[in-house]
Amino acid sequence: MDRTALSLPILISLVVGNMIGTGIYVLPASLAQYGTVSLFSWLYTALGAMCIALTLARLNKRFPKTGGPYVYCKEAYGKPIGFFVAYMYWICNAVSIAGLAVASVSYLGFIMPILDSNNELYKPHAALILELCVVWGFTYVNILSIHIAGVVQFILTIIKVIPLLVISLLGLEKIHIVNLVQFTPNHMTYFSAISGAAALTFWAFIGLEAATIPAENTRGNKDIARATIYGTLLTSFIYIVSTFVLMGMIPLSQLQNSQFPFSIASTLLFGHMGAILVTGCAVISGLGALNVCVLLQGQIVFAAARDNVFPSMFAKLSKNDVPISGQLLSSGLVTLLLIFTIEPMLLNQFNYIALLAALLALITYLITSFSEIKFLYVEMNNKGQLILNKKFLIPILAVLYSLWMLISLEEKILFAGSIILVIFIPIYFLTVKRQG
Repeated sequence: MDRTALSLPILISLVVGNMIGTGIYVLPASLAQYGTVSLFSWLYTALGAMCIALTLARLNKRFPKTGGPYVYCKEAYGKPIGFFVAYMYWICNAVSIAGLAVASVSYLGFIMPILDSNNELYKPHAALILELCVVWGFTYVNILSIHIAGVVQFILTIIKVIPLLVISLLGLEKIHIVNLVQFTPNHMTYFSAISGAAALTFWAFIGLEAATIPAENTRGNKDIARATIYGTLLTSFIYIVSTFVLMGMIPLSQLQNSQFPFSIASTLLFGHMGAILVTGCAVISGLGALNVCVLLQGQIVFAAARDNVFPSMFAKLSKNDVPISGQLLSSGLVTLLLIFTIEPMLLNQFNYIALLAALLALITYLITSFSEIKFLYVEMNNKGQLILNKKFLIPILAVLYSLWMLISLEEKILFAGSIILVIFIPIYFLTVKRQG
């Protein structure tokens, strides 16, 4: 057994660490605009995420290769669709890194007024510089070694989970029922509120496939499947309980305008010094998720380049088996995204980036789920019994969930996604077609 391979605990930390970023520390404020009915969005999203996680676990058993969704879709539909999924997933990962950088820096605003967009001392360009330092700092860590990055991630995941659990458990005693009775805003139906909130909550589940990406650096399919399922279940529990507690502790009118809701909750529980400690953990949480995303961005580019889907220069590995060219290209893309999405309000910038990442991830998961359906269809001798087969139910639910989420997204997010899709066409012809 390879001692440098990523073990089960590290794989679970990749899954949990990739999903639990600073997003959960910010999302209660974003969800407050939809009322407490948004708690049901967590349940709905968790069920959909589990269907996707189970589908990915089965696909990894079929194709235990580095690349995750890209590999499965290429095997199912060929190189053009494989390139499309690799491209979408790569851009999604870059957008997620940008969102994590914004959220991590925004939480520092609780300690440093220059980073608090609600404070008159706020300097947008200072926030931007710090965001870029974070992105490139973790790019350097991942260039050193994938195993070092995995160990760093395991430590960061433990640090990020503890304060969420502590606040959730102790905060149960501070819940005020009156804060939970505003189910939806007056102008919004239950269905539209749940659908709108679910589009945001889904962003917090992006990364559930993290264990499948570095498949060739793990100890086998069983560890990958367990990490994917256990990590998704643990993360779902933490999300639902922590959001419920915060909405019960803090009035929605105050919560929806907060840049750092967990710090406010920590002030109520532990005082100002305790809040500073939790703020530090929130920043570490975001950095941990960002570390995983940076690790994955190089792996997906490497897997595609190795199959001549991306330019061959990105298939070259360093002496530590790190695709340095892919890392540098991806972090360069994140840099441009942070520069062009800068806004006066960090929460608005975060919401836009989160929804854009959700759109790209949903497209990736949708095509990946259809891949499993195709493989099952080919395997079944009696095609008429396919729908009644239990294995068929999970990917079908994953498809239906992904479609519902896509429909619920705002028009401006769909427009931004369509631009990314249009850009895909010339890139495809300049890379794949050019290489023969």
